[in-house]
Amino acid sequence: MSDTRHLTQYAELYSGNAATIDANSAPALNRLRPEALRVVNSVLLPARGQEDYERTSLPEMFAPDYGVNINRLNVTADVAAAFHCGVPSMSTSLVVTVNDTVHLSKGLDRLPEGVTVESLRGAALANPEWIASVYATVADMSHPEVALNTLLAQDGILIHISRGVKLSKPLQIVNLMTGTTPVMAVRRVLIVVDEDAEGQLLVCDHSSGEVPQSLASVVTEVIVGRNARFDIYDIEESASTSNRCAATFVRQMGGSSLHIDSITLTNGATRNDFHLKVDGEHCHTFVGGMAIGSGRQHIDNHTSLVHAFPRCTSRQLFKYVLSDDSDGAFEGSIYVAPGAVHTESYQNNRNILASVGARMHSKPQLEIYCDDVKCSHGSATGQLDQEALFYMRSRGIPEREARTMLMQAFMADVIDGVRMDGLNDRLRHLVERRLSGGADKCGDCPASCQTPVK
Repeated sequence: MSDTRHLTQYAELYSGNAATIDANSAPALNRLRPEALRVVNSVLLPARGQEDYERTSLPEMFAPDYGVNINRLNVTADVAAAFHCGVPSMSTSLVVTVNDTVHLSKGLDRLPEGVTVESLRGAALANPEWIASVYATVADMSHPEVALNTLLAQDGILIHISRGVKLSKPLQIVNLMTGTTPVMAVRRVLIVVDEDAEGQLLVCDHSSGEVPQSLASVVTEVIVGRNARFDIYDIEESASTSNRCAATFVRQMGGSSLHIDSITLTNGATRNDFHLKVDGEHCHTFVGGMAIGSGRQHIDNHTSLVHAFPRCTSRQLFKYVLSDDSDGAFEGSIYVAPGAVHTESYQNNRNILASVGARMHSKPQLEIYCDDVKCSHGSATGQLDQEALFYMRSRGIPEREARTMLMQAFMADVIDGVRMDGLNDRLRHLVERRLSGGADKCGDCPASCQTPVK
C-alpha cells in the first residue's frame, strides 16, 4: 500500500500559486518545476509495513498541514543570536537562514577572490546559464522528497570555490527554525568546488525559542572537482518539535577528497540520506557521524555510495547511543561497478542501546561486480560493557558518571576523525554535556535541547 495524499497537498499549493512562486524565484530555478510537479503527482510513497518500515516514514513526515512561505514574507527572528552560538568556538564566514530566508553576513565580502557565497536566487538571476548548468544536475528528481523540494524551493545558498583557491577559514551555515504556526522550510544548497580547490563547511541546525511542529525539507548538491578537497560537518541541535528530511547528493571527480560528518544531538524526527557517486580514479571518500537519542527521538541515516571508477577508497562509520524510547535506523549500501578494480571500501555501524525501550534498525549492504577489491561491512548493536561498568563503580565512580564516561569513549573515534580545527574539542564538550544532562542550551544560542541520556 502506498500513499500520495501528503504530497498532493503541496502539488495543489504549487498549482494554485505557480505565478507567485515563480515571480519570487528565478527562471533558472523555475524551469525545473513542471518536471518536479509531474514526479510529485505520479510518485508513490512507501507506507508503513513495506520494506523500509523501520525508516522514518515520508508520508508521516509530510502529512501535517505545514505553512510554506511562498510570498517570501519577512520572518522575524533574533538573527544576531546565531552569531553567539556556542557550537563553534572558532572563526567562520557565516550565512544564516531563518526558516528558509537567507541572511548573508557582512563578513562574506572579505572572502578571498574566487570564493562566492550568495543567495541562490540572486546567482540565478545574475548568471542564469551557469546556474542552469549545475543546479539539479546531481540531485535525483526521481526521489519524491527531492522533487517536492525542487517544486517549492524559491531560493537557497550557493557556495562556489574557484579553481585552485584554498580557503583558510571555514564557511558556516546556521539554520534557525522559528514561528508560531506549523511551518515547512524549503532549503536548497548548491556547492561547487572546482579543480584543485579546498574548503570546509560547518552547518548548524537550531530552533529559535519554543516552536510548534515544523519540518525542514533540505536538498544539498555537492560537485567536487578534480584533485579538490572539501569537508562538510552537519550538527543538529533542535527542539523535539523540529523534524528534518534532508537529502545530500555528491559527485566526486578524479583525485578528489570528500569528508562528511552528520551529528545529531537533539531533534524530533530526522531522516538524512546521502547519495554519493565516485566519478573518477584515486578518490577518497568518508561519510559517517554519530547520533545521541533520548525521549522519543527518531534518528535515521541512509547512505548510497557508488564506486564507478578504479583505484578509489571509501569509509563509512556511524555510531548511535539510544536511551528511553528513542529509536534509530541505519541503512547503507556500497556498489562497486564492473571495472572498478582496486577499490577499497569499508562500512561500519556500531550502536549502544542504553535502555529497554530503545530500538535500532541496521541494514548494511554491499554489492561487488568486479574482482581485485578490498571491501567489507559490518554492524553490531548491544548494551554498555557491564564488566567495565562494574569495575568503574568498584573504584568509586557513581553509576551515572561511569555510564557517561563509557558512552563518551564509544564516540571518541568519530570525534577524533574530524578534520576541522577546533571542532573536535567543541564536539567533545557538546557530547559530554548531552550525555550527562548538563546545560539545556548551546552556549548563548536559543536552541531548546531534550532529555539527557540516562
